[in-house]
Amino acid sequence: MNKNQVKADLALLIVTIAWGVSFLLTKNALVGLETFNFLAVRFGIATLISVVIFLKDMIRMSRKTLLLGIGVGSVMFAAYALQTVGITLTTISKSAFITGTSVLMVPLFMALFLKRIPDRSSLVGAFMAFVGLGLMTLTGGSSDAGAAGSLNLGDLLTLIAAVGFALYILAVGKYTTQVDSIPFAIVQLGTVAVFSGITSLLFETPVVPTGSETWFAILFLAIVCTSLAFIVQNVAQKYTTSTHTALIFSGEPVFAAMFAYVMIGEVLGRNGVIGGGLILAGMLVAELNLVDKLKKRQGTSEAA
Repeated sequence: MNKNQVKADLALLIVTIAWGVSFLLTKNALVGLETFNFLAVRFGIATLISVVIFLKDMIRMSRKTLLLGIGVGSVMFAAYALQTVGITLTTISKSAFITGTSVLMVPLFMALFLKRIPDRSSLVGAFMAFVGLGLMTLTGGSSDAGAAGSLNLGDLLTLIAAVGFALYILAVGKYTTQVDSIPFAIVQLGTVAVFSGITSLLFETPVVPTGSETWFAILFLAIVCTSLAFIVQNVAQKYTTSTHTALIFSGEPVFAAMFAYVMIGEVLGRNGVIGGGLILAGMLVAELNLVDKLKKRQGTSEAA
């Protein structure tokens, strides 16, 4: 693994930490806002801030970047819309787990659609992370997982969202090397903002957010978890694989659980701790290429 990939993976880990707190903030922000109203405000603010900061890059943007950004942004909009509706109908823990199933979907879709087979370490790491996600969220890993045995409409919507997130990761990995990554990411944010605004006008009664807590949640989500996070992801995926990206993002519920403990006193049980450890171990297995190194060492020993 080269230095650029290590840096890219570390940047994605920071993004994952930021997204860990987004579950709680989203839940709080949705108390006073309807789903698409919330998404329009969140992504609209993120787009405006990003355009102002990277105005020169936006002016030089190519037509290809614009078109690809709109296409990939449409996938992002669908995934976020379904996840945000889903989280209002299910628990934070179940939403985190089901969203995290994309860690297995990405290597599967890579093989099916891109004809690329991930290395063994990444596959083993992805499986470890998937098992860890299950332990964390569906077996009493945290206090809001009580309804783990029953699936509802929110779970189904979140599962479809997970497919969307997996496809989004693959699309970014495929196209970010062909265009200027920063305008590419900003167009995606704008696409989500526009589609959310239109949907809100058609099916909701849009309002301007009120209250300091709501605005804090929205601004943090817009600036840190949206503008910075998606720009970093689009740049970082030039230097790392889609499977590594999905695997790192599987740490989201680990950090979500940590923030839930600190902010609202939600206690992580024994299975949750074991599950979190498996997720982190899976990341290390993939990041350090441990399975392939072990195979090589065994081959060397047998040859000797």
